Amino acid sequence: MRSTVQLASWLAARGGAAHSSELKAAGFTTHAIRVAVQRGAAERVRRSWLVTPGCARSLRRAVEVGGRLTCATAAAHLRLWTPAHEQIHVVVPPTSSRHADDGVRLHWSRGPAPVGARALIDPLPNVLWQVARCLPMADALCVWESAIRQKAIAPGVLAHIRWSGEAARAVAAVASHLSDSGVETRFVMLARSIGVSVRQQVWIDGHPVDALIGEHLVAQLDGFAHHQGRDRRRDLAADARLVLLGYTVVRFDYHQVLFQPEEVTAVLATAIAQGRHR
Repeated sequence: MRSTVQLASWLAARGGAAHSSELKAAGFTTHAIRVAVQRGAAERVRRSWLVTPGCARSLRRAVEVGGRLTCATAAAHLRLWTPAHEQIHVVVPPTSSRHADDGVRLHWSRGPAPVGARALIDPLPNVLWQVARCLPMADALCVWESAIRQKAIAPGVLAHIRWSGEAARAVAAVASHLSDSGVETRFVMLARSIGVSVRQQVWIDGHPVDALIGEHLVAQLDGFAHHQGRDRRRDLAADARLVLLGYTVVRFDYHQVLFQPEEVTAVLATAIAQGRHR
């Protein structure tokens, strides 16, 4: 008979939660499950589910409401870029009864991919579909491009999925693999909002620049992690070389692009009015 320690380890390897039928299929007896609960190695939730004390709060809440993680919460669980969010996003069956949704954002519609009855995390196509429906366009695009950059899904695969709803089709139409980070995606969206076309990852002086507007206006973008020391000196040296080659360089950081968009677009508009892109 498999031990309580083995049961706890098996649960932990699955993220800390599983249906009792899965435990039994893995060789754990009803007695072993009962002993694990008695010893505090696992806890019953909704009678047929077991969670470990170390189970992530988001997964536990998904079990409690009878659903699975989706949207921004599932994207974060998959280590994709996500905007800051406090609610736990959970998709529940359309026939499910209403739940107390304190701290939980319930999704009732399902995505394009079929899902097993015991799954606790939506498959990636469904996560992206929910993201497109739930988040602002710019945030949704950042999540989608994060999935592409991390090779979690290929652009060609996304292009062949039959997306239902205008939101997902709109994001799929513009998602690409060119943005190195969510901040670059947001910057491109900001530029487009004032009618400015941007070329991404153009090679100049032997290095790719984040964005090129016209022929001579370069935008460099600093991500969430603040550059210090050697990295910062390298960036300044690269900017100086571009200036000596006749380019105008503007540099924006994560906070400006995400939280001060008017400042960013004002700088771009003024630089273009001065003809610095020509």
